[in-house]
Amino acid sequence: MKEPLIWIIDEEWGDYEVEHDVLPKEYPGCTIRRSTYDYKADLEEFGYRADLILAQVYASIPKETIDRLENCKGIAVYGGGYDRIDIKAAKEKGIPVTNVQGYCAEDIADYVMAAMYRFNKKLDFFNDNLKNGLWGAGAVDRPIHRLSNCTLAVVGCGRIGQTVAARAKALGMRVVGYDPHASADALGKAGIEPVSLEEGLAQADFVTVHVKYTPATHHLLSMHHFSQMKKSAVLINSARGGILVEDDLIAAVDQGVIAGAVVDVITHEPPAPDEKIFGHENLIVTPHVSYISVESYQELKMRTLRNAMKMYRGERPDDLVNG
Repeated sequence: MKEPLIWIIDEEWGDYEVEHDVLPKEYPGCTIRRSTYDYKADLEEFGYRADLILAQVYASIPKETIDRLENCKGIAVYGGGYDRIDIKAAKEKGIPVTNVQGYCAEDIADYVMAAMYRFNKKLDFFNDNLKNGLWGAGAVDRPIHRLSNCTLAVVGCGRIGQTVAARAKALGMRVVGYDPHASADALGKAGIEPVSLEEGLAQADFVTVHVKYTPATHHLLSMHHFSQMKKSAVLINSARGGILVEDDLIAAVDQGVIAGAVVDVITHEPPAPDEKIFGHENLIVTPHVSYISVESYQELKMRTLRNAMKMYRGERPDDLVNG
């Protein structure tokens, strides 16, 4: 078997020690090349000859790119999302595509817990308001309920949603969940009360979104849905920005339709400096970091590499998305 050309398309990470450690051991003499998301020149120079492609979730690989590939045995995505890959075109050309689901379930669950605590205890708010000279009960601007008396609605109850639910249940919270792809029995076994989307939104003190981003879930939640939530409720989105109608979310927070939101994902990523969603009170935006930990990086990279190597050998990978 010839030494493969392995093409990494990414501009987010600067560390590829895992790739440079694992791949040469498996394929002595292999070539590893890297490109940014603007890879057109590299595609013409060497990318069209790539035997494997390792792509960050932000890398766009449309039909035009796939049609140029002459030797590609597989496209392995670093992450769960693969909406920027033309899956249909890849399948038609016989190129398998993989992702990595659930590798960061614990990390995202921790993020959701942090978001809930932020709005429940508001440590930054109280610290900032010391300048007003308020101390003790006089510093509290609204009722604060114990989290154990709150309800969490999980929208999308796969591995990540269930991990979040387990964290919330450990705090004594009531957890309800909406997932049209999961049976009531399966949700019950995970400690989640099955509800309709409307019921979950109406009952929840916190709503956390974990559905896959597909054409069916594009703009799943809009002002119509935000207006069904409690005015005291908080929405948390760590899935994909396109699941929400972003302008509606901004308006819902600004107008007090809901109390606030924490989003780790937005419609346009990477964003422009002046994105409309930035700079709103009670609308916290973090730079798509909910999945990050030393442990999640290691699992993500190793599973991506295992998928890639299986595809190169002609074996069925563990995380095939276009089989």
